[in-house]
Amino acid sequence: MLSSVQLVAANGLSDAQVHQRSSLVTLPGYFRPTKKWDLLVIHHHRLVAAIELKSQVGPSFGNNFNNRTEEAMGTAHDIWTAYRENAFGKYPKPFVAWLMVVEDAPKSRATVRDKSLHLPVFPEFLGASYLKRYDILCQRLVQEQLYTAASVIATPKEAITTGAYEDLSPLTSLKNFITSFAGHIAMEAASSAP
Repeated sequence: MLSSVQLVAANGLSDAQVHQRSSLVTLPGYFRPTKKWDLLVIHHHRLVAAIELKSQVGPSFGNNFNNRTEEAMGTAHDIWTAYRENAFGKYPKPFVAWLMVVEDAPKSRATVRDKSLHLPVFPEFLGASYLKRYDILCQRLVQEQLYTAASVIATPKEAITTGAYEDLSPLTSLKNFITSFAGHIAMEAASSAP
């Protein structure tokens, strides 16, 4: 698999800066002064892509799922409001993405029960495992245009040496995530060509 630097270069932006070091991945926010991302692509002083990478291992999947959900939505709202207010200049929208890696374990795949005493829970969440809930979250993050791409993959702890993982759905697959990223880079390269 290509590294992010290789992927960006292979899709036409060999002169772009791909930042992954903590000191180089800070962007202005709207509701907070700054936000550190995990990967930024900058081309000619212009934000092309911002990617957030998250992971979760057990045993406390429930509390962590709720925290990650709120964080993902807040981060998206912050960056798009900053974009609307021209924090990144008057340019086309950047690629903004969220990638979640979850431990593939019995507790992440177990049926979860929820209670709502006053109003019913959406049916797709009833009995859904935490992995299924992450899949629903990622699908909705994209459908609501909070992220250009959102992916969740499940991987057991033993896969640390093999890199084995499982996608949960076509929309939230790693392949779809990488393809969307590559397409956005190619589009940026084509629009900035002389």
